[in-house]
Amino acid sequence: MSTRELSPALVIGTGLVGASVAHALTRAGLTVHLQDKVSSHANVAASRGAGTTDVADPMAVRLVVVAVPPESLAKVIAKTLQNYPNATVTDVGSVKGTVLAALRKTDADLSRYVGSHPMAGSQHVGPLTANADLFIDRTWVITPHDTSAAHAVLDVQEVAALCGARRITMGAAHHDEAVAQVSHLPHLVSVLVAGSLTRVPAEHLRLAGQGLRDVTRIAGSDPGLWQQIIGANASAVRTELVAIQADLADMIATLDAGRIAEVLERGREGTRALPGKHGLNAVSWAHVVVEIPDAPGALARLFRDIEAAGVNVEDLSIDHDLEREVGWLSVQVAPDKADELAAAMTGAGWTVRDREPQL
Repeated sequence: MSTRELSPALVIGTGLVGASVAHALTRAGLTVHLQDKVSSHANVAASRGAGTTDVADPMAVRLVVVAVPPESLAKVIAKTLQNYPNATVTDVGSVKGTVLAALRKTDADLSRYVGSHPMAGSQHVGPLTANADLFIDRTWVITPHDTSAAHAVLDVQEVAALCGARRITMGAAHHDEAVAQVSHLPHLVSVLVAGSLTRVPAEHLRLAGQGLRDVTRIAGSDPGLWQQIIGANASAVRTELVAIQADLADMIATLDAGRIAEVLERGREGTRALPGKHGLNAVSWAHVVVEIPDAPGALARLFRDIEAAGVNVEDLSIDHDLEREVGWLSVQVAPDKADELAAAMTGAGWTVRDREPQL
């Protein structure tokens, strides 16, 4: 489908994901109308260039993207299909099966509905955090059903393409099983670890490094939203939790038997199973860790020196010293470039810590 055939478009719900879709579609040249139950959210999104809050002509709208909380999805989608009779309707909800089941109980014309789910987001919420680049090179799952019209499927594929995402197609049930494994379960494990910190003495928490922050980061997401997400996919999530329960019992048994290395190696194998950079096989990188002062311009100067060294940075992370006003920038590079980069950084006056190859 051409972009002209998707315009004008309407985005209902202007939180992080909805407003980011609107930004991307506007940048692609579509006329995008914005609508939100909280009008100030739509106004903020519009003021930042996501589209217009002008009321759209229902007969003219060719595309509607529904980006409301999970508990409201089915109701809003059904109403949208009725109110915009010439539009393809999709949603960006993280659970598909329960929504489709609820829609089948209505008299809505489901031929124009195709579910979808961009696998992108943040622990942050609201239109102020939205941006048009949120979906670039991220996976966008499209979940057509047995009565989806071919033109509607093509329309939703075009939406994902205009947002810069990598498109894959799954059935609703298959999608829900997959996200339970790779999104919902990891979130709950993060929540469990973060919740355990409420029992840890403050002086012990001062020992926490970047690893703990990495594990618990997503636990800071909106509990109200995640209650809806987990509740809508409860059956698939429960299956994964039972499996983790068995894994935890096995871990305790191997610890008691002095065989914990078996579990650790299995975890290492799991990290290797994940796709690596650009979707390629995972690669072992070397980490070069550089001390950086907490001062204006320090990070920019460090990146200039890395550029001057001619070494490609594969990934990076920053850990902060709890006692001193410095941070530690861990730069991932090809193993054969680690010594070269470390020498260049030392020569440029930076303090380099010990490093070791990691996935």
